[in-house]
Amino acid sequence: MDKFFMEEALKEAKKAFEENEIPVGAVVVFEGRIVAKGRNNRNMEQDIAGHAELMALRTAGKVLGLHKLVNASIYTTLEPCPMCLGAIIQSRIKNLYFGAYDKKLGAVESFMKYKEFPDSSKTNIQGGILEIEASNLLKEFFIKMRNK
Repeated sequence: MDKFFMEEALKEAKKAFEENEIPVGAVVVFEGRIVAKGRNNRNMEQDIAGHAELMALRTAGKVLGLHKLVNASIYTTLEPCPMCLGAIIQSRIKNLYFGAYDKKLGAVESFMKYKEFPDSSKTNIQGGILEIEASNLLKEFFIKMRNK
């Protein structure tokens, strides 16, 4: 099941790629179904906070009529940055699944360590789901940008 939802997040990342955005996608799952999707749109919307995770969380909150997503899961193609991890913590997401690790800004295991945060035991985390696919999409994007 995790692979299926991560593939859906990868579809969003591919849409971001086609829109010349850093290819990161996310989906929020509640009761076994996708209730929200998001992808990076910082350039298109000129939005500093236009990260895939934030887009998906905002939409999920509206769809479900909740600001606490206690029994929901988020699947994102890249390890969340500190801003996105903060939103995930504040939303009370139950499960966080991510694909590629982000050595530069990853706030779960790479740059920062989520387990060092107070109350970190409230969110289950699994990284590396379809990591190769997510990493390759990011690499392809940055090669494309450098060649422009």
